[in-house]
Order: sequence, then C-alpha cells, then structure tokens
Amino acid sequence: MRITSGIFKSRIVKAPGAIRPTLDNVRKAIFDILGGAVEGAKALDLFAGSGALGLEALSRGAASCAFVDNSRASVKAIKENIEALVPHFHESVELQPGRTEVIFSDSQAAIQKLAGGGARFDIIFMDPPYYKEIAKKTLSLLAGCDILSETGVAVIEHSKHDLLPDSSGGLKLFRTARYGDTLVSFYCKGQTR
Repeated sequence: MRITSGIFKSRIVKAPGAIRPTLDNVRKAIFDILGGAVEGAKALDLFAGSGALGLEALSRGAASCAFVDNSRASVKAIKENIEALVPHFHESVELQPGRTEVIFSDSQAAIQKLAGGGARFDIIFMDPPYYKEIAKKTLSLLAGCDILSETGVAVIEHSKHDLLPDSSGGLKLFRTARYGDTLVSFYCKGQTR
C-alpha cells in the first residue's frame, strides 16, 4: 500500500498479516469526498490495522491522529509506519509530541475512554471486520458517546451485506459510495450537512 497524496505521497505503508487493508483507490476516493475537511482536522482511526487511513489524513494536512487497534501486530505496524515517515516531514512540519497517538485497545472501549476524557474529533475513520454487525454497534456507540465534533464526519467502510441505518442517535447518513463489494458511508450530526 502507498499513501496517495500529500506530504507523504507514494510512501509505502506496511500492513500486518491477517488484516483487510483499505485499498489505495478506495482510500483516495474517501479523501476526495472529504476534500478540504481534512486540513487541520483532529482525526481518529478506529480498527486502524496498518494505520493507512490516519496516515493519509496526516499526509493531507490533518493536525493530529489517534490510532486504535486491539491487535499487537497492528499496533507494532502502526508505530513502525509512523517512525518510517518522520524523516519525510517537511522542515516546517514537525511530528510533534501529541500529533500521533497509538492506542492498544478494543475500539468500543477506546471510544468510551476518549469520551470520558472529553475528546472530540473532526474525522473518525472506522474499518471494522466485515459480517459481524460491528460497524452498526460502533456507530451507535459513537452517537451515544458524542466524540464527533459539531461539523465532523464519521467515515465507515463496510461490506455491502452489512447495511447501516440512515441515522443513529444524532448521526445522519449523508452519503454512501460503493467500490465493488465495499461500501463507504459518511455520517455527520444532523444539523451540519
């Protein structure tokens, strides 16, 4: 996998075994849809795997990204991918402490902990395992914990067989894009789109 645009463009992202990484063309399409919303955003990459979505966000100008995964192999890969990119930051951009955070945790437990600490994010990426209703459960928890900023966007990659609701709590579906058997659903707070 490679980062598709921004200051890390073409840099390789290594993925641990036994994950289903977001394909480069799907990742590029997600960020084309998000457009300028990425610049300066505080991002959260749940079920992060290799960290490719969060790293792409940082490459495209996100202010920070927290990566969450419950696999030791994924956490190790994310940390290695971040370290590999440090030399490629422009001189005017430093990988400052706090700009990235890697959290070894179940994503649902992490959401509750982040909410308890008052965290808010402008973009939340979710790429959970397919076919287990995890996307729907995590969306519901996101809505209940209210960690998405008022103008934020939650981006959920899921199987076409894992249908998500038009709304969940205060979150409303405003766009769905299909890439083969994969759907990407975009949610925001009802009053913001």
